[in-house]
Amino acid sequence: MSISKENSLSNSKVIYDVTKFTHLDYPDYLACIVWFSGCNMRCDFCYNKDIVFAKSGAYSYEDILSFLKSRVNLLDAVVLSGGEATAHALVDFCKQIKELGFKIKLDTNGTNYNSVKELIELNLLDFIALDYKAPKDKFTTITHSNKYDEFSKTLDLLISSNLDYEARTTLHYDLLNENDINTIISDLNQRGYNKKYYIQKFLDSGTSIGNISSPSNSFNESLLSNDLEIVWR
Repeated sequence: MSISKENSLSNSKVIYDVTKFTHLDYPDYLACIVWFSGCNMRCDFCYNKDIVFAKSGAYSYEDILSFLKSRVNLLDAVVLSGGEATAHALVDFCKQIKELGFKIKLDTNGTNYNSVKELIELNLLDFIALDYKAPKDKFTTITHSNKYDEFSKTLDLLISSNLDYEARTTLHYDLLNENDINTIISDLNQRGYNKKYYIQKFLDSGTSIGNISSPSNSFNESLLSNDLEIVWR
């Protein structure tokens, strides 16, 4: 890797933290997680509060590339997460990660459509985990953003692409009920989504953005549609 390429990346410390090893976040691969600072959403259930509100981080792109060079033949992949990774410049970073021989998984809320599209067109991604935060009528209330249309475009892009991906929803019973999940399933099904649908149960870390704790409402899984295979996490 040439010095000129490394210098094409910003020296600013936009990466909040690094998880140096995981075998859970990218199934079937040994990976690390790069946590980007900042996010354009303020989801009530989000437990990465410090990352979301961070203006900067502890690491630069070059710091991460240096770390990855020491992990060649030890790790298989790099997970780009956050915060929202697509809020940052990723193309040159991903190119250099690829040159080192790693696969790349992107965790995203899908609201930076042009960024995701460019990364896909340049064949820089191997997998995307797309967060389907809420059905359209609750999207703004839960995420505190007005970006459902951008998310929707990204979802359609993934469905029409050949890229491996998944749709997933974080479930807090006081925010989303059985009808809401069925609305998401119906929307995915109508768009042509034919993969497993992942539901992640809310993690009460005591530091969620909306200051919410464990749900008081109950949730009846038997009421959920069987139009898609649901996998609980």
